[in-house]
Amino acid sequence: KNRFGAVNELGVFAMTDRGLREVNNPSAIFLSRHSEPIPGSIVMVTREGTRPLLVEVQALVDESYGNPRRVAVGLDQNRLAMLLAVLHRHGGIATVGQDVFVNVVGGIRVQETAADLPTLLAVLSSLKDRPLAEKTVAFGEVGLSGEIRPVPNGEERLKEAATHGFKRAIVPKANAPKRGQFGDLEVIAVERLMDALQAAF
Repeated sequence: KNRFGAVNELGVFAMTDRGLREVNNPSAIFLSRHSEPIPGSIVMVTREGTRPLLVEVQALVDESYGNPRRVAVGLDQNRLAMLLAVLHRHGGIATVGQDVFVNVVGGIRVQETAADLPTLLAVLSSLKDRPLAEKTVAFGEVGLSGEIRPVPNGEERLKEAATHGFKRAIVPKANAPKRGQFGDLEVIAVERLMDALQAAF
């Protein structure tokens, strides 16, 4: 780290027998390689500093035998509880009597609201025991009234997803590209949580 450089930049390096080597494609490190789509898993595009980064969000929803637990690793636990309330109120999906566990793969801590929509899609996927379509990516903030709000640098996130071969992106309407396309990436723009759930399933 150059002490005169930007403080919000992320560098990823691998230790080899010849010393440190820069990792040109850090997103590949944080993505699991499943042989087929699995329930409770979705990929989101987050940002670390100025770098878009693909990470996998996993959820496990299971029957509770006591007080239902809400556990978040790599995400804000209080925000998870809030999102589950929004899912019930504006999506018609209740998790009462269910333990909900959410994890960001690879030890990454996501501190931005762009993880809201992927988190709820992963939770619903696990609850229904239905995987999302293969090569699907999502990002977006979920408001308390069920609206899907835009996040910064939407087009950069879409470009990163297209670069890694993703085919579908569920994003806030305000983050949909104004011009041009991103290869074979189909961008599904949504305004409400219910629209996002219908698009995903």
